[in-house]
Amino acid sequence: MTPPTLHDVYAARERVAPHMPRSPLLRHPLLDEATGLSIWVKHENHNPTCAFKVRGGLNLVGAMTLEERARGIVTASTGNHGQSLGLASRIHGVTCTVFVPDGNNPDKNAAIRAYGATLEEGGKDFDEARERCEARAKQTGARYVHSADEPLLIAGVGTYALEVFEELPNADVIFVPLGGGSGACGLITVRNALGSKAKIIGVGAVNADAVYRSWKGPERVVGTSANTFAEGVATRVSFDLPFSIYKQYLDDFVQLTEDELAAGVRLALKTTHNLAEGAGSAAIAAAYKLRDGLAGQRVVCVMSGGNIDAAKLKWVLGS
Repeated sequence: MTPPTLHDVYAARERVAPHMPRSPLLRHPLLDEATGLSIWVKHENHNPTCAFKVRGGLNLVGAMTLEERARGIVTASTGNHGQSLGLASRIHGVTCTVFVPDGNNPDKNAAIRAYGATLEEGGKDFDEARERCEARAKQTGARYVHSADEPLLIAGVGTYALEVFEELPNADVIFVPLGGGSGACGLITVRNALGSKAKIIGVGAVNADAVYRSWKGPERVVGTSANTFAEGVATRVSFDLPFSIYKQYLDDFVQLTEDELAAGVRLALKTTHNLAEGAGSAAIAAAYKLRDGLAGQRVVCVMSGGNIDAAKLKWVLGS
């Protein structure tokens, strides 16, 4: 697999733009006041599927050949990636089957079905659902779309990075949730190509630390669990293509506890009046955690998604 280039990101924008507007990059005075920082929030939660991954799906499906479209798509997801491919497949007339783990976010499951995709539940977590999906692809010959090991997905989500650097070219620090890694790698691709000096900091969960340990240490590791309510960062493994990018170019990586992730959801709701999921508010939670070292800098926080279900929201607000 070849990492995407800036040219690929510009090509992706041509496929993505007809189906969605630019997402806003906004200042929120209450958030600045709560953190003592100057923060710009990139509201990917305002996208058609309420998450950044819609950009990748629109680019990948839009670039598929007629032969690939005839075979249909299979993929594994905890929700936002599945919604992305479901919407893009509906637009382009492609059949799509999404594998999710048992107990997956019910609202995300419902949204995937609403976009016209077939949903198959099974496995204790994302990685087991992914293994079932890969077996189905081998059996049927359908186009398997990995949630991260796809240059077209990274180029697609990289379109939000273009928007950030076009609107705030002098950004100093960008916080981005990091699970599979496509969002972080889109930022890295654009940042490096444009020559920006912005630091890109990934944000993950203490309870799903395999990606962090793989980035930090000398060897890639496989975790035994990914027991976090922030399903967007709930993975036990790192993936080849994005890992090859963020291992080399990510500037730092912050881990958050479940309490810190929950506090991030509450902080987003209180200071931006946006309802963010656990991974979606992880960036502002990380900025709050590191606020003492960020004074005077222009900070961007990627609010990657807003698809939190009612049960998790009830827990978060009551915790």
